[in-house]
Amino acid sequence: MATGLKFGLIGSGFMGRAHAIALHGVAPTFGADYAVECTVLADQPLDRAQKAADSLRFQRASGDWRDLVADPSIDVIDICTPNYLHAEMALAAVEAGKHVYCEKPLALDIKQSIAVTEAAQRAGVCNAVGFNYICNPMMQVAREMILAGEIGEVVNFRGSYLEDYMGDPRVPFSWRCERRFAGAGALADLGSHLINMAHFLLGPIGRVCGVTRTVHKQRQQPDGIVRTVENEDVAQALVEFNSGVPGTMEISRIATGYKCGLAVQIQGSRGTLVFDQERMNELKLYRTDDTSGRRGFRTILAGPEHPDYAAFCPASGHGLGINDLKVIEVRNLIRAIRTRTNASPDFAEGLRVQKVMTAIELAAQQGGWIVPERITAS
Repeated sequence: MATGLKFGLIGSGFMGRAHAIALHGVAPTFGADYAVECTVLADQPLDRAQKAADSLRFQRASGDWRDLVADPSIDVIDICTPNYLHAEMALAAVEAGKHVYCEKPLALDIKQSIAVTEAAQRAGVCNAVGFNYICNPMMQVAREMILAGEIGEVVNFRGSYLEDYMGDPRVPFSWRCERRFAGAGALADLGSHLINMAHFLLGPIGRVCGVTRTVHKQRQQPDGIVRTVENEDVAQALVEFNSGVPGTMEISRIATGYKCGLAVQIQGSRGTLVFDQERMNELKLYRTDDTSGRRGFRTILAGPEHPDYAAFCPASGHGLGINDLKVIEVRNLIRAIRTRTNASPDFAEGLRVQKVMTAIELAAQQGGWIVPERITAS
């Protein structure tokens, strides 16, 4: 029996297409019980929305996202727009009684994130944020191993998310360079994923100390006008988890040669785990109890014995892709809606991530350690 859930998608860019692929792919992957209806796609102008709706197999198009939110036939609002629109759209959807699936970051700042999270809690609607990387079966395995104590007591965390999409100073000025549209720079675009992954593996981050830097301070618009870049290209932080585990984070959108350099290393008293999203179907493990004289990291290949992998492929080593992680993410959302449980990660996690991002920025401005949970909307 299909879920009967009708989805309305806002935005038809890269992420909108990824979400559409996932919505169409969730039933073939996880069974007919997860079938949904791709009902309305909203974008501007209307002809763009119609072209996207035809291509992505939505039943109809809309040139106004507000009409989509107000449509009584829609159950879930799926937000895939630039950052500055997330909070407004999510609030409107919650007020209309819709479930909400919002791409990261949840909002531009703490105030918006709190407003959206509290509104969703009051309304009792299911809500989810698009932190898809933790849906990777290898992340699930890493978390299970950490919780089971397979690498002993965790003593250190190292994390980085490095990309080079703005490494060339000739890359034009865009909305990603402007605070009112993007909020933070590399922190919001990349760091939010790394922070979420750290939370997923080791729990909440208790305090941070950080620095940020804008390397390419000016960029030229397509029309030739030179604009000042208002947010950071690079962020680095010392972190301490609530558990007391220390760690480091490095985030950059100008890291030449890196395309999706999301990587974590969890060092324990009896072993170490290493993961790199550019090799997303592998998890490296070092164990101190190897007495064979052949110590070193060994590679665990993703396979059907790991969470969710078998739904895609019956053979180890063939590997999943980025869109498959979105399929898992959509499955998790549908399951939460059907069982009336909290989705994970939800808006509350989006808010926690926002607080850590803000804490890193504040630490860079003020110096010293900042406790994310003490940051308020004021």
